[in-house]
Amino acid sequence: QVQLVESGGGLVQAGGSLRLSCAASGRTFTYAMGWSRQAPGKEREFVAAISWSGGAQYYADSVKGRFTISRDNAKNTVYLEMNSLKPEDTAVYYCAAREGAMKTASSWYDYWGQGTQVTVSS
Repeated sequence: QVQLVESGGGLVQAGGSLRLSCAASGRTFTYAMGWSRQAPGKEREFVAAISWSGGAQYYADSVKGRFTISRDNAKNTVYLEMNSLKPEDTAVYYCAAREGAMKTASSWYDYWGQGTQVTVSS
């Protein structure tokens, strides 16, 4: 079992930045990790993923060039650095984990955090 706790969400103006963190606990931290988001009335969107080693990353087109995913395995923590934020980035952001290779869709991930709210004002 893996427990995931997100933090770092908040209110920011358009063009601003936020860094989300996801602290993992439980089993050995040899999991691929990802971030997904869900805005009110919209389907959940998988936005970023990173392999266990950190050597491979994935970004959805909607965030490519603005978001950066990284991890510190010594701290069992994954980060999502979000720059040039837009109002359409407003959503609840969820951290996810899966054992094995990195995947680029939410359905592959077995463990999820409770989410952290990100609100971008125009």
